[in-house]
Amino acid sequence: MTCQTITPAEALRLVSQGAKLIDVRGPDEFARARLPGAENRPLDALGSVAHDGPVVFHCKSGMRTAANADRLAAAAPGTVYIVEGGLEGWRKAGLPVEETKGAPLEIMRQVQIAAGTLVLVGVILGFLVAPAWFGLSAFVGAGLTFAGVSGWCGMAHLLAIMPWNRQAAQA
Repeated sequence: MTCQTITPAEALRLVSQGAKLIDVRGPDEFARARLPGAENRPLDALGSVAHDGPVVFHCKSGMRTAANADRLAAAAPGTVYIVEGGLEGWRKAGLPVEETKGAPLEIMRQVQIAAGTLVLVGVILGFLVAPAWFGLSAFVGAGLTFAGVSGWCGMAHLLAIMPWNRQAAQA
Protein backbone atom coordinates (compact mmCIF):
# COMPACT_ATOMS: atom_id res chain seq x y z
CA MET A 1 0.00 0.00 0.00
CA THR A 2 1.01 3.59 -0.49
CA CYS A 3 -0.12 6.86 1.03
CA GLN A 4 -1.86 9.47 -1.05
CA THR A 5 -1.30 13.11 -0.12
CA ILE A 6 -4.52 15.13 0.10
CA THR A 7 -5.39 18.74 0.87
CA PRO A 8 -6.70 19.70 4.30
CA ALA A 9 -10.15 20.35 2.79
CA GLU A 10 -10.19 16.83 1.30
CA ALA A 11 -9.09 15.42 4.65
CA LEU A 12 -11.90 17.25 6.45
CA ARG A 13 -14.40 15.84 3.94
CA LEU A 14 -13.09 12.29 4.46
CA VAL A 15 -13.16 12.62 8.24
CA SER A 16 -16.74 13.92 8.12
CA GLN A 17 -17.58 10.77 6.12
CA GLY A 18 -16.08 8.46 8.77
CA ALA A 19 -12.35 8.33 8.05
CA LYS A 20 -10.13 7.97 11.12
CA LEU A 21 -7.87 11.00 11.75
CA ILE A 22 -4.55 10.22 13.43
CA ASP A 23 -1.99 12.73 14.68
CA VAL A 24 1.51 11.18 14.74
CA ARG A 25 3.13 13.97 16.77
CA GLY A 26 4.23 13.54 20.36
CA PRO A 27 1.83 13.97 23.29
CA ASP A 28 3.37 17.34 24.22
CA GLU A 29 2.72 18.72 20.74
CA PHE A 30 -0.78 17.22 20.68
CA ALA A 31 -1.63 18.76 24.07
CA ARG A 32 -0.84 22.23 22.74
CA ALA A 33 -2.71 22.11 19.38
CA ARG A 34 -4.68 19.42 17.56
CA LEU A 35 -7.19 18.87 14.80
CA PRO A 36 -10.75 18.33 16.07
CA GLY A 37 -11.48 14.63 16.37
CA ALA A 38 -7.86 13.55 15.91
CA GLU A 39 -6.50 10.60 17.85
CA ASN A 40 -2.92 10.94 19.12
CA ARG A 41 -0.76 7.97 18.08
CA PRO A 42 2.89 9.12 18.24
CA LEU A 43 5.00 7.86 15.36
CA ASP A 44 7.57 6.23 17.63
CA ALA A 45 4.83 4.11 19.27
CA LEU A 46 2.55 3.60 16.27
CA GLY A 47 1.34 0.05 15.87
CA SER A 48 -1.43 -1.20 13.65
CA VAL A 49 -4.53 0.94 13.23
CA ALA A 50 -7.80 -0.95 13.44
CA HIS A 51 -10.31 0.84 11.23
CA ASP A 52 -12.50 -0.46 8.43
CA GLY A 53 -12.48 2.76 6.40
CA PRO A 54 -9.84 5.20 5.25
CA VAL A 55 -7.20 6.51 7.67
CA VAL A 56 -5.85 10.06 7.48
CA PHE A 57 -2.48 10.76 9.11
CA HIS A 58 -1.03 14.17 9.89
CA CYS A 59 1.87 15.77 11.74
CA LYS A 60 2.88 19.40 12.23
CA SER A 61 4.14 20.30 8.75
CA GLY A 62 3.72 17.15 6.69
CA MET A 63 7.43 16.31 6.78
CA ARG A 64 7.20 13.51 9.36
CA THR A 65 4.29 11.82 7.63
CA ALA A 66 5.89 12.12 4.19
CA ALA A 67 9.19 10.70 5.47
CA ASN A 68 7.36 7.75 7.04
CA ALA A 69 4.74 7.16 4.34
CA ASP A 70 5.61 3.48 3.87
CA ARG A 71 5.37 2.81 7.59
CA LEU A 72 2.03 4.64 7.81
CA ALA A 73 0.66 2.73 4.82
CA ALA A 74 1.63 -0.56 6.46
CA ALA A 75 -0.05 0.44 9.75
CA ALA A 76 -3.59 0.58 8.37
CA PRO A 77 -5.44 -2.12 6.41
CA GLY A 78 -7.44 0.21 4.15
CA THR A 79 -6.76 3.34 2.16
CA VAL A 80 -4.23 5.67 3.80
CA TYR A 81 -3.93 9.41 3.27
CA ILE A 82 -1.50 12.09 4.44
CA VAL A 83 -2.60 15.68 5.02
CA GLU A 84 -0.57 18.03 2.85
CA GLY A 85 1.15 20.57 5.11
CA GLY A 86 -0.01 18.80 8.28
CA LEU A 87 -1.49 20.87 11.08
CA GLU A 88 0.06 24.05 9.70
CA GLY A 89 -1.49 23.41 6.27
CA TRP A 90 -4.82 22.76 7.96
CA ARG A 91 -4.48 26.06 9.85
CA LYS A 92 -3.51 27.96 6.66
CA ALA A 93 -6.59 26.56 4.94
CA GLY A 94 -8.68 28.28 7.62
CA LEU A 95 -9.94 25.03 9.12
CA PRO A 96 -10.58 24.73 12.87
CA VAL A 97 -7.73 23.84 15.24
CA GLU A 98 -8.25 23.09 18.92
CA GLU A 99 -5.64 24.81 21.07
CA THR A 100 -4.78 24.75 24.75
CA LYS A 101 -3.15 28.11 25.37
CA GLY A 102 -1.91 27.16 28.85
CA ALA A 103 -0.12 24.02 27.64
CA PRO A 104 3.67 24.10 27.86
CA LEU A 105 5.85 24.55 24.82
CA GLU A 106 6.80 21.39 22.94
CA ILE A 107 9.74 19.56 24.53
CA MET A 108 12.03 20.14 21.53
CA ARG A 109 11.41 23.89 21.68
CA GLN A 110 12.18 23.79 25.41
CA VAL A 111 15.43 21.94 24.63
CA GLN A 112 16.37 24.56 22.04
CA ILE A 113 15.70 27.40 24.49
CA ALA A 114 17.55 25.72 27.37
CA ALA A 115 20.52 24.63 25.24
CA GLY A 116 20.84 28.02 23.57
CA THR A 117 20.68 29.79 26.93
CA LEU A 118 23.29 27.48 28.48
CA VAL A 119 25.67 27.95 25.53
CA LEU A 120 25.24 31.72 25.67
CA VAL A 121 25.77 31.80 29.45
CA GLY A 122 28.88 29.62 29.10
CA VAL A 123 30.37 31.96 26.49
CA ILE A 124 29.56 35.13 28.44
CA LEU A 125 30.92 33.73 31.70
CA GLY A 126 33.95 32.37 29.85
CA PHE A 127 34.84 35.87 28.69
CA LEU A 128 33.83 37.78 31.82
CA VAL A 129 34.60 35.45 34.75
CA ALA A 130 36.95 32.59 33.90
CA PRO A 131 37.79 30.61 30.75
CA ALA A 132 36.68 27.39 32.49
CA TRP A 133 33.07 28.46 31.87
CA PHE A 134 33.58 27.74 28.16
CA GLY A 135 33.33 24.09 29.27
CA LEU A 136 29.59 24.60 29.85
CA SER A 137 29.12 25.45 26.17
CA ALA A 138 31.27 22.48 25.16
CA PHE A 139 29.26 20.16 27.42
CA VAL A 140 25.95 21.31 25.95
CA GLY A 141 27.34 21.02 22.42
CA ALA A 142 28.54 17.49 23.11
CA GLY A 143 25.11 16.59 24.53
CA LEU A 144 23.35 17.92 21.44
CA THR A 145 25.74 16.05 19.16
CA PHE A 146 25.11 12.85 21.10
CA ALA A 147 21.34 13.43 20.86
CA GLY A 148 21.58 13.88 17.10
CA VAL A 149 23.66 10.74 16.61
CA SER A 150 21.85 8.45 19.06
CA GLY A 151 18.29 9.78 18.94
CA TRP A 152 18.26 10.06 22.75
CA CYS A 153 18.31 13.51 24.36
CA GLY A 154 19.02 13.66 28.08
CA MET A 155 17.91 17.29 28.28
CA ALA A 156 14.55 16.41 26.70
CA HIS A 157 14.02 13.62 29.21
CA LEU A 158 14.96 15.93 32.08
CA LEU A 159 12.61 18.66 30.83
CA ALA A 160 9.78 16.15 30.34
CA ILE A 161 9.68 15.39 34.08
CA MET A 162 9.60 19.04 35.10
CA PRO A 163 6.38 20.06 36.89
CA TRP A 164 5.13 22.27 34.05
CA ASN A 165 5.32 19.33 31.61
CA ARG A 166 3.74 16.60 33.72
CA GLN A 167 0.15 17.31 32.66
CA ALA A 168 1.06 17.36 28.93
CA ALA A 169 2.91 14.06 29.23
CA GLN A 170 -0.13 12.39 30.79
CA ALA A 171 -2.59 13.70 28.17
